[in-house]
Amino acid sequence: QVQLVESGGGLVQTGGSLRLSCAASGGTFSGLSMGWFRQAPGREREFVAGISWSSTRSYYTDSVGGGGGISRDNKNTVYLQMDSLKPEDTAVYYCAAALYGSYSVSVSGYTYWGQGTQVTVSS
Repeated sequence: QVQLVESGGGLVQTGGSLRLSCAASGGTFSGLSMGWFRQAPGREREFVAGISWSSTRSYYTDSVGGGGGISRDNKNTVYLQMDSLKPEDTAVYYCAAALYGSYSVSVSGYTYWGQGTQVTVSS
């Protein structure tokens, strides 16, 4: 059973940056494809970024802030860098994992989920 724990959320002003972390345990991290999603109040959970288990494929949506990216280390952590944040980026950000394969843009493509970390961007 894979456990995921997000950290790094918080309050940031418009134009600021945040780097979220997601630590995985209970499984072989190198065999996990990872994704980040976000969910704002009253809205569906939406895909933000993904990275394959081999790191050969990755994607970062252009709808978050003004740039950023996803990366992973060789141990157990995946990162989401978000730059030039806007108030509409305010949401709970979730980390998700799937066994092998490439990343998925769908919620249903992931087996394991973290509890989420709140990101609030003030205007």
